[in-house]
Amino acid sequence: MKIIIETPKYSFFKYEKIRDGFKKVMFSPIPTVFNYGYIDGTEGPDGMPVDVAVFGPRLVKGSVIDREDGRKFDGVIRFVDDSLRDDKNIIYVGGFRNTSILSIYFQIYARYKFFRYFILKRKVTVCRFEGIEWY
Repeated sequence: MKIIIETPKYSFFKYEKIRDGFKKVMFSPIPTVFNYGYIDGTEGPDGMPVDVAVFGPRLVKGSVIDREDGRKFDGVIRFVDDSLRDDKNIIYVGGFRNTSILSIYFQIYARYKFFRYFILKRKVTVCRFEGIEWY
């Protein structure tokens, strides 16, 4: 399983992989507290590649994590975005892992996404954080 990092830890911008680089797709009012990426060659319920949150040291955009050791994931962040299931699988490398603080982060992020859809796209949709499950 090949994981591509799109958004480095501490970034205020969410990036998306394009053919020959990355483009900014969203500003966040709070910095990302993990590295955010996707599993190459997959597709989730939202039509985008399956999301992965990598907890550990900051990685640069385009970093590749090759997870061929037979291990899958260390947990999952249950999330609904734009009324679609959009869970984020967790890979834990080290460092920060406080579930309470992560829950506050994702509650703020869900509210932000709701208002972003309302203001920018003029639509009311469901954006909801449903919890974190560690394996």
